[in-house]
Parts: sequence; C-alpha cells; structure tokens
Amino acid sequence: MFSFHLDKDSYFRIQRDHARAFIIPFIEKVLSVTAGLRVLEVGCGEGGVLAAFLDRGCYGTGVELSPARTAHAQRLLADCLKSGQVELICANIYDESLTLSFSERFDLIVLKDVVEHIPDQRRLLRRLAGFLSKNGILFFGFPPWQMPFGGHQQICQNPILAHLPYYHLLPAFLYRALLKAGQESENTIKNLMDVKATGLSIEQFERYVREAGLQVAARELFLINPIYLYKFGWQPRVQFQWLSKLPYVRNFFTTAAFYVVSKPAV
Repeated sequence: MFSFHLDKDSYFRIQRDHARAFIIPFIEKVLSVTAGLRVLEVGCGEGGVLAAFLDRGCYGTGVELSPARTAHAQRLLADCLKSGQVELICANIYDESLTLSFSERFDLIVLKDVVEHIPDQRRLLRRLAGFLSKNGILFFGFPPWQMPFGGHQQICQNPILAHLPYYHLLPAFLYRALLKAGQESENTIKNLMDVKATGLSIEQFERYVREAGLQVAARELFLINPIYLYKFGWQPRVQFQWLSKLPYVRNFFTTAAFYVVSKPAV
C-alpha cells in the first residue's frame, strides 16, 4: 500500500489541495462555489475534499460509511464542527434515516472516487437527485474500471500486486486466486472483489445518468489523473481528444473521469 494512504493527515491535505486546484474549478464551469452554498459529500472519508468547500464559506454535510474514517474527519474538521459549519454523519447513503436528517436540499453533491464503490448505481443516482435543490448539481470523479488501476489494487500489501496494472480485469476466480497467492488478507481481497463487482465504465455511468432523468452538464477525461500530481509528482494531462471520443477503448487509457450532472432545464 502506498504510504499516503496510511498517513491520514497527509491524505487529508492531498485531498483538500486537489479539490481546491482541480475539483472546484471544474465545478465552477457550471456553478459558482460561493459562501453559503450547501454541499453534501458522499463518502467523505477524512474530510479533505469537503474542507476545500468549507474554506470557501460553504456549509457542509459529510456522509461516511467507515466509523474510523468518520472519527478522523471529526478530529481534522473539529473547528468547523464546533462552529456548526459542517455536520458529519456515519451512515450508508441508502439509509432511510438520512432522508429525515437532511432538513434542506443541497446545492451541490460531491462524490470523489466513491461512486465506483457503491452498489446499484442506478438507484444511487435517482436517490441523490432527490436530495438536490431546484438548481442543484452533482459532481462525480472516478477512475473508469478498465483503466490500469481501476480495481484499486494499489491498496495491496504485496508490492508487486500493488504496482501491477490491468490484472483486475481477469475473471473473478483468477483474480481472487492471484490475490490469495500474493498473501493478501481476506479483508483486502473482499474489498477488491467488491470493487470488481461495482466498477464503472464511462459508458455505464452516462447511461445511468440518463436513466435517472439527469443530464451531463460538463465532462473532462484525463490521461493523467490530477491527483497524481500530489501522489507521484506527475503533471495532470487531459485525455487526447481523438481517444476521448472512442467508446469503450477510452476506458483503458483514462485514469480519471470528471462529471458535473444536473437536472434537465425546464
């Protein structure tokens, strides 16, 4: 596993800086991120992405499934929690109790490297649409499943498996056998098999958007994911125009897909 995944404070800073430099400017192609905006982040982790919006004066709500990661977020966002600028909820996004918790609709809903982990994405998009204010939008950033590390195999403890591209595309029984032969823990294997079951292609995602009665308001595909600047020192690079227009093939060479999704104009 890469060291930045283990140091929660460093990872918080990476996520905050990445959101400031790339996510917010992309969102602002459609919506100005200004003070008072109500922002929901699904799968907020340690709260780094959400922190970038709090720095802009937005009001934030973070939903996180992991109690441990929620605890880290509570520590790192303690001042904002104290002032009432942010609320952190440890829950599954499908929990019906959340509907009652959200007393107001959101102007912006953010899912950064999260949608590919959540089962039944058709249902998810319909549910999230119900949390939007009248002119609210959604931001999604995710790695297409077929890209070199779309299986999130970088979380492996075995250094060879952590750096080996594309093998997550093997049939499930072979993939599991390889992870087991590499002496990965049962928990890691379960997590990676779960991602294999929920991984998204660009084409799948755009189909689910349409089926939810939503539309793509902005899209950017990256040959080199912007977050690699902070993780590896690699300069971000937008996908080649000709390749970004090739369905299915583009998934294998696109390391990040950014979307702003909105309700259709009335």
